[in-house]
Amino acid sequence: MEDTASLWRTDPATFRDVVIDRQALEAALAGECPPVERIRYLALLGRDTEALDEGFNLLPHTPDRRELLLVLAQINQRQYRWHEAAVLHEKALRTVRTPEEEAYVRHHIGRRLFDEARFRAAADEFQWAADLYRVADQPELAEDNRQALRHALQVHGAERGAGRSAFDLS
Repeated sequence: MEDTASLWRTDPATFRDVVIDRQALEAALAGECPPVERIRYLALLGRDTEALDEGFNLLPHTPDRRELLLVLAQINQRQYRWHEAAVLHEKALRTVRTPEEEAYVRHHIGRRLFDEARFRAAADEFQWAADLYRVADQPELAEDNRQALRHALQVHGAERGAGRSAFDLS
């Protein structure tokens, strides 16, 4: 996989992907771009309809089904189509074969739950991902998820302290 750090990154405060270099993303789309990355780049550039159309057309044929499902889930998530994103995340979970693969999907589920303002549930997913990464002997990724867990709990606590309803189930 190519280094994309100069093109886009995940904002650690919101867990949303943000464009760093729009022109470079557009140039990558115009050149030789792996199919799943093409879908991701289209979405990052705000071309969601095109990304969804191409992504769902590619889905039956790609060997990288899990990653494509996660990208499609993120597109739905950005459109506040939580149920559709959750269904795609569940499909991605059914593709996992190892603890590391499951941790990766659980991390994405945590990002969606955070985006839905279900901070406590997001923290649970980040904890699950951290535990799976620990079992998979991936200490750096385990720590990344522990940091995400702490952030989700901090936001959850701040929100609870601001007087949200005691009946909130997030």
